[in-house]
Amino acid sequence: MASSAKHAQKFARRLFQLSLADGAVSAERVTGVLAYIEKHRPAKPVMVLRAYHRLIAAELARGQAVIEHAGSVSDASLQAIAAAMTKKYARAVTAVPRPDPALLAGLRVRVGDDVYESSIAGRLEPLTAG
Repeated sequence: MASSAKHAQKFARRLFQLSLADGAVSAERVTGVLAYIEKHRPAKPVMVLRAYHRLIAAELARGQAVIEHAGSVSDASLQAIAAAMTKKYARAVTAVPRPDPALLAGLRVRVGDDVYESSIAGRLEPLTAG
């Protein structure tokens, strides 16, 4: 069982590499990869597709700055955050605003697995944990 999972992961990584064009996920190439999988059914196709989906989702998340906010955020602020993240990560990053009243005030920015916290809720959390 472990070797089939390992094989599925390895195959998914190869398919993922084929899905990239100029270092970014290409919708056209993803369509081609999915058509290939449908036509040539690999062993454990569900396992392969799940691993492939995780890789694609993680790569797409690296190109988005999800900006959680309690109040309103101006377009200029969103653009400034996107520009700062683009510079920091040396790749195009787009801003995706997401309201979250639980933050009370401020922002939380997520780019891939990185989180930048500047909210009241984030500052209060260490005080309530102890």
